Amino acid sequence: MRLPIYLDNHATTPIDPQVLQAMLPYFTEHFGNPSSQGHCYGWEASAAVEQARETIAQIINCTPEEIVFTSGATEANNLAIKGVAEAYQHKGRHILTVATEHSAVLDPCAYLASLGFAVTYLPVDGEGLVDLDLLAASIRPDTILVSVMLANNEIGVIQPIAEIAHICHSRGVLLHCDAAQAIAKIPIDLQTTPIALLSFSAHKVYGPKGIGGLYVRRKHPRVNLAPQLHGGAQERGWRSGTLPTPLIVGMAEAVRLSWQNHAVENQRLQKLRDQLWHKLSNLEGIYLNGHPTQRLAGNLNISIAGVDGNALHAGLRPVLAVSWGAACSAHSGKTSHVLRAIARSDELAKASLRFGIGRFNTTEEIELVGDHLCQLIPELRQ
Repeated sequence: MRLPIYLDNHATTPIDPQVLQAMLPYFTEHFGNPSSQGHCYGWEASAAVEQARETIAQIINCTPEEIVFTSGATEANNLAIKGVAEAYQHKGRHILTVATEHSAVLDPCAYLASLGFAVTYLPVDGEGLVDLDLLAASIRPDTILVSVMLANNEIGVIQPIAEIAHICHSRGVLLHCDAAQAIAKIPIDLQTTPIALLSFSAHKVYGPKGIGGLYVRRKHPRVNLAPQLHGGAQERGWRSGTLPTPLIVGMAEAVRLSWQNHAVENQRLQKLRDQLWHKLSNLEGIYLNGHPTQRLAGNLNISIAGVDGNALHAGLRPVLAVSWGAACSAHSGKTSHVLRAIARSDELAKASLRFGIGRFNTTEEIELVGDHLCQLIPELRQ
């Protein structure tokens, strides 16, 4: 068993060997630029890109033309939020989002607020869920966009996105959904759920880093965006830049594999999660963060009373690779805004752990992690 055991699969996942094999020919044999339409090298690359677009579109039930490739979910979120703000500011300058969103949503909203847009941040309840009545009441005549994450990256909570989408659609407001943690893990049907924009990424589902996408609805309503990158008119003019064929092929294969096995895999991950929670919950002063059932199958987020957060993290490092917040903001040293939003004290928030259980974790690993924590926590309390 390799130590430390990796349980940080919400931060990133190792690439699946099948995904890597699908990508390799496009680094060497089929290396053409998809935009080069004068010879077979470009045609091969273009065909691979369009096949990848088709694969992803089938899984989320949209048309291939509605998929725009980006460098990841962060860029997709920025394109969606800033792109809508610029394109629709003549209709209104109010944006509605949630206090527990990823920084890739909160920071673009803060940027727009600095330009004079009004941003409303909805609270969540103690289990991390949005109040639908409050959301509906918060939509104003000048609201142009609502942005709600499908599955939270820290506490794993799955929002009732279908209900939210229908509320927004009935009010004529666009809904953007950050689905980076949810793509190919839980069902997304864009024909029956009127989401206007949906962001996703490859490296959360055992694909390569540096590639993601944005779904942009073409009908009922047709969504317009102001591009944030200019220079080559790729991706319908919304995202200029040479398309990275190997990464796109890898993302499509990663999404395909994850979706193909998602039902069985979710059962396995939930069993491992429950195994770990059962062991830890026997200790006193262990608090579950987020909804007990309405959450990602592989997510377990806990706070531990009576221990120093720094000592806890130091004691875990030899055995366990895990996050105590979002990986992309942990370096700031700030208390998790998500845990603050569900009313955890600073002390509990600092002594929190986010377990992201993944495809390559085993029962034996989970057992070892549970045993180590059951020994470490009483020692730290003494």
